[in-house]
Amino acid sequence: MSDSGQSIRARVMQADISPFRKKVYLALLDVPRGETITYGELARRIGCRSAQAVGQALRHNPFAPEVPCHRVIAADGTLCGFNGHRDGPELVRKRRLLTEEGALFAKKEKTC
Repeated sequence: MSDSGQSIRARVMQADISPFRKKVYLALLDVPRGETITYGELARRIGCRSAQAVGQALRHNPFAPEVPCHRVIAADGTLCGFNGHRDGPELVRKRRLLTEEGALFAKKEKTC
């Protein structure tokens, strides 16, 4: 919990962000530690037809790592991107977070 004692779900609901971003972040909270979800599957879960729109919402996630955007991967199992970056230190960080959680993902990388 945060310093204010609010649950992350309550903080997301009260945040001054778009209803779409709230839906993305709340759905992502249902992905357990050690598991991953694709951008497309997350989009389907919230009734959206655009994996790219979900990716953009995650790029601006102010609740990370409590809202675990690092658990979202590409359809082919690759990491794809993290915090708006497709390579470099941020992707290394995503790989480390997933490895620490015991999540499975493709070790190869690609350009998304």
